[in-house]
Amino acid sequence: MHLSVSDVSKTYDQRGSHVLALDHVSLDVAFGEFVCLLGDSGCGKSTLLQIIAGLEPASQGGILIDGRELVGCHPDTTVVFQEHGLFPWMTVLRNIEFNLKARGMAAAKRHEIAARLVETVGLAGFEKKYPHELSGGMRQRVGIARALATSPKLLLMDEPFGALDAQTRSAMQAELLRLWAAHRSAVVFVTHSIEEAVFLADRIVVMTPRPGRIGRIIDVDLPRPRDPTSEAFVHHVKIALETLHTPRALLAPS
Repeated sequence: MHLSVSDVSKTYDQRGSHVLALDHVSLDVAFGEFVCLLGDSGCGKSTLLQIIAGLEPASQGGILIDGRELVGCHPDTTVVFQEHGLFPWMTVLRNIEFNLKARGMAAAKRHEIAARLVETVGLAGFEKKYPHELSGGMRQRVGIARALATSPKLLLMDEPFGALDAQTRSAMQAELLRLWAAHRSAVVFVTHSIEEAVFLADRIVVMTPRPGRIGRIIDVDLPRPRDPTSEAFVHHVKIALETLHTPRALLAPS
């Protein structure tokens, strides 16, 4: 799957005035690529993700998937939000099966897929537990397993680890990379953490403060697994940090 964000702008009407959230954003994401959208709060990165997901219309421009304009939600796209969104009355297994059931898959087949994913995300033995019986990291694992159940070609993630403690967040980052390597979906991942972006991404798209534009795209050509204490890692963090602090007028236009 090839994703193309084509000259996207987004304007909101607030109390009779127009607020420009995104300003002429263009971006291409290739199949199997891991791209992070990095920026301060309010820069429009989550808005851009929602437009890519088909959950929010663009005011100008559009989204192309494999050369075709996106209208509504694409069947090969799945979104994971910071809030895991699990159904509290469903067990781990039933939550993972949910999207498969919604697509009309037979019970035996969806149970087989869900059971395999439970193993994949390290939750064997918790199949019959309910969300309130799990830790935050475990609930997010269930959310990711549910997202992967339909084998999406494009996985969109909006700060999925933002509410986790540092140790759990680090473990989930490593787990996500392991799952991505196995499934090879294209991933667009929103974060405001520079270290998280450098740890995860093939490319980091640094967005300017509102109105959101692409200030710079940083290629992260470090081998995985990445060592956050290495000189090369720290160098990439420095580049991203300097970009975030560079005045908008000095950044290359998107």
